[in-house]
Amino acid sequence: MRSHSNALGFFFSDHHRWLVQYAQRQLRNRADAEDTAAETFCQMLNARVDPASIEQPRAFLSTIARRLIFDRHRRKRLELAYLERLAQVPEALMPSPEERLLLLEALDAIDQALDGLPLVVKRAFLYSQLDELSYVEISRRLAVSERTVSRYMTQALRQCYLSAMQP
Repeated sequence: MRSHSNALGFFFSDHHRWLVQYAQRQLRNRADAEDTAAETFCQMLNARVDPASIEQPRAFLSTIARRLIFDRHRRKRLELAYLERLAQVPEALMPSPEERLLLLEALDAIDQALDGLPLVVKRAFLYSQLDELSYVEISRRLAVSERTVSRYMTQALRQCYLSAMQP
């Protein structure tokens, strides 16, 4: 176990600086780059990857980092869309900062759960769940039949269920 810890330590020290610089070129922000590097190494540790088995360490690390950077950008776009929508809410109905954080976390979880579904399926689900539109209204907005909206909803709900069942 000690030699494995030593190998991880050497792997980290050999590649950490490079990984931070790589992430900083992508993100243009040192703090986010350092967070991304830390998350990258955490994912590697959680996956219990033996550093000695990695033939191309920088390719391995950059692949993980790219995914994390993509997720960071996706979350940022989602947050901006939420804030734009929130700006339309009357002051009296404005959620508290705690409620806003919980809503953002819920939106992120929903977005992750729906990942991989066609955009039209995601839209149908969000129109139903967030805008509380009926299937008739959704079918008009998407220019599809009500039966198609029903199929989209089944797909989205199945995806949410499967996502919730994963550890």
